[in-house]
Amino acid sequence: MQIGVIGYNSGSLPIKSKTLDLAYEVGSFIARKNAILVCGGLGGVMEYSCKGAKDNNGFTIGIVPQEDYSSANKYCDAVICTGVGLSRDFIVAYSSDGLISVGGGVGTLIELCVGYIAKKPMISISDSGGISDIYGGKYLDERNRMMIEKTESPMEAVEYILKRNELR
Repeated sequence: MQIGVIGYNSGSLPIKSKTLDLAYEVGSFIARKNAILVCGGLGGVMEYSCKGAKDNNGFTIGIVPQEDYSSANKYCDAVICTGVGLSRDFIVAYSSDGLISVGGGVGTLIELCVGYIAKKPMISISDSGGISDIYGGKYLDERNRMMIEKTESPMEAVEYILKRNELR
């Protein structure tokens, strides 16, 4: 099982410590459930979730927008260098069995849109900021293909993705 963690990159806006703590917890629970963490491989939410996974003996995959691995955070076990810039958001979403959003800006929204089109289970962490707070508990359009569920609990978010994939 591969669970995508999406959210703020450290290169954009300042990120609240609460958001980073939530990302760390998500990564920790993914590892404890023996799932693989997939992310965009850079800083911010991606780095903190990878650190949480690594601190709990998990395996992490970073899918970076650059052509070489040097931009990946140090907690990525495997780095996939795409060289396609932000188009890598599609690869993150399609490589995941479900998506957990923690905060986030427009890149996170792109990943959620791809998840929506692909009918992937998606859940946002409430009070983590940005896109996760704006779209949690909503559909992205009137077709109502897949709701972006919401929870305050990183553990419940991971459990939701695992359970939804058992039912598929």
